[in-house]
Amino acid sequence: MAGGRMRPSRAHPLWLAYVLHRVSGLGLALFLPLHFWVLSWALTQPQKLNQFLSFAEQPVVKISEFGLVFLLAVHVFGGLRLMAMEWLPWSAPQKTLAAGAVGVAFLVSGTFFLQVV
Repeated sequence: MAGGRMRPSRAHPLWLAYVLHRVSGLGLALFLPLHFWVLSWALTQPQKLNQFLSFAEQPVVKISEFGLVFLLAVHVFGGLRLMAMEWLPWSAPQKTLAAGAVGVAFLVSGTFFLQVV
């Protein structure tokens, strides 16, 4: 117990969901300031934005976009899982659904990836 809050045991089936939610939140928190900075170039440095958009066509950037959409989907479904845990009775089948949420997150981000490749 750290800071008065219990953390799930690594042996608990939802430990991965716990870790993914925190990692995805951290990844999004690091990405958003950079995203807004690049968007500001549309108003302040349009030529620099055009150069960046050309760079963004590279395959490694497209794969990174897949990762970003995956983090977003994981974070959204992880947040829904947390709300369900707080507001609804939690049963064994719901634990399976929570694990399935990671699969749905992969499906959503994979679909996005296939659209941009």
